[in-house]
Amino acid sequence: MKAAMERLFAVQLAKISDADLRNKVVNVWATAAEEGGWTIEQLSEIPFTLLTETHGVNLIQHTIAVTEGAIGLAGAIEGTYTPPFSVNMDWLVAGGLLHDVGKLLEIEYVDGNHQKSYSGKCARHPISGAILAAKAGLPEEIVNIIGCHAKEGDGRPQRVETVLVHQADFATFNPMVMLSKGLLIV
Repeated sequence: MKAAMERLFAVQLAKISDADLRNKVVNVWATAAEEGGWTIEQLSEIPFTLLTETHGVNLIQHTIAVTEGAIGLAGAIEGTYTPPFSVNMDWLVAGGLLHDVGKLLEIEYVDGNHQKSYSGKCARHPISGAILAAKAGLPEEIVNIIGCHAKEGDGRPQRVETVLVHQADFATFNPMVMLSKGLLIV
């Protein structure tokens, strides 16, 4: 499973300079897949959300888009002006790759449908993902990115990397919701 995860996210993992951090990211994905009962083939079938129509966008595609979007936001900021903060790119990429890893526990496949699992009813993916990351020994800063990237982070202290992942995440989610409600101008 680890080798398959390394292949799925090879381009993004190569952007993490810290080999130990890179390995832990892969381990968290492999652990989540195993705990959720997913095969590598099934990962590309998991919708990135159960909250709206995804128009075929799966969790892996979403994860890559969010990670690359957060990298792009960081580059735009740092390439335009000198911010009063620094972005840790290793943490940003790791957090982007792991922001939704808890969905492997939150979602299950039953009778031909993806649905909220019992685990998902007990704790949304930011919480289960943060727990997986903490158990794997990832830095608290990455736990913050995962745990606070969605509504669980509202009003909470956040790393700048968390803010960037959050913005990239909602830039991919909100248009789908708006499209489903007839509010997206196309």
